Amino acid sequence: MSGTIGHLSPGQWKNPKDRSTTKLKLSYWTNLAQLLERGNINALFLADSTAGHAVYEGSMDECIRRGAQFPIIDPSIPISAMAAVTKNLTFAITTSTSFETPFIVAKRFSTLDHLTDGRIGWNIVTSWKDAAFRAIGISARIDHDKRYEMADDYLRALYKLWEGSWSDDAVKFDIANDVYADPAKIREIHHDGPFYKLDTRHIVPPSPQRVPFLFQAGTSSAGSKPGATHAEAIFVASHSPELLRPKIAKIRAQAAVLGRDPQSLKFFASITPFIGSTMAVAQKKLADARKYASVIGGLVLFSSWTGIDISNLPLDEEIRPEEHSDGNKISTVLDGMIATSENVPKWTPRVIAEKAAFGGLGPCPCGTPNMVADEMQRWIEEGDLDGFNIAYVTTPRSFEDVVYLLVPELRRRGLYPEAPGEGDEPLTAREKVYGKGQKLLRSDHVGSTYRYDVYQET
Repeated sequence: MSGTIGHLSPGQWKNPKDRSTTKLKLSYWTNLAQLLERGNINALFLADSTAGHAVYEGSMDECIRRGAQFPIIDPSIPISAMAAVTKNLTFAITTSTSFETPFIVAKRFSTLDHLTDGRIGWNIVTSWKDAAFRAIGISARIDHDKRYEMADDYLRALYKLWEGSWSDDAVKFDIANDVYADPAKIREIHHDGPFYKLDTRHIVPPSPQRVPFLFQAGTSSAGSKPGATHAEAIFVASHSPELLRPKIAKIRAQAAVLGRDPQSLKFFASITPFIGSTMAVAQKKLADARKYASVIGGLVLFSSWTGIDISNLPLDEEIRPEEHSDGNKISTVLDGMIATSENVPKWTPRVIAEKAAFGGLGPCPCGTPNMVADEMQRWIEEGDLDGFNIAYVTTPRSFEDVVYLLVPELRRRGLYPEAPGEGDEPLTAREKVYGKGQKLLRSDHVGSTYRYDVYQET
């Protein structure tokens, strides 16, 4: 989900049943949050972007014309309102390490963690679009691998602020002596890294989790090490679960080398289901999606993700990633194209046009709740997955289908938890993954080495 007209399914705003054009109204977000709460959905993930897509035809015009992730609002703004009308729903938002200073991001996430009672997560991205770098005044795009090196330094500065600045007992509330907090218990952080330098105390008291639950996306060679180092959950995407398994195994192995429990990393695959009470109903929803899909909008997204201007290629000519060396790309998309499967024997603009129009190139199972649940189970078993990042096609219908059709079937199989009881204590984002009581980073996570009572600056 994102605060834009068309996220991974451009063109669906034309469907009379779709409400994407109302995302500028706060009621859209509060209504959505309450719907997801009724289904005991774990989290609402909100993507973000700093600029439109401008690779297709060398212009942003088609991105604007088709509403392909354009326009887009700041996803952090509606979260407080959604948190106010829910008790258990977690919120995860995308923020780039390339565009804001560590201090500002630390302040924002600490604030959100407080206001949501610990129900906040961060999808760590480094950004890749030329237009995004130009939008913030950086004329030259930062190299793909260097962005990840910078992100590592960035995160270590954040851990110092979140974990190392405030002692647990810094806040005193001592009315008799007029002492709110003890300055001796709030340490000034001195970070002198290769890319970021700061000398400051953190400006927000410790929040319920201190560190937001950490997501990361991508399984590229450069991205897998940061994921193994910093991520608690990783978003993955593929057209086949068999292709995901070795990539997931590689990252788990890297995590083990770093001293982490490899099973503590959770992997979530993107999926776009079409669910109906009968097969005929599900097929009608798929037919509607095809009817309203913006094929050009999908190609706009694909061109931006890969750096390949697909408008210049014949419809049935196979795309060979090795012939396109532009660094302005999401590497995992190109990596995925190298491997074909029974579902995708050959990558051509025509195949991409069919798949990128909705679902973001991931699987789009169509059928009854039982059939869709079967397919999800197959992906989990064959891909070594922990769960799914479910994409929507039309809103709110796609979400309603998950809540009212899919979740009951998963519960029937014993694969999905019942909703918390009225008197149950709400869990934080991290506790939902690791269990009650695990509000803070696990002890095997690198961020735990920066805790107030552990970290010593040299």
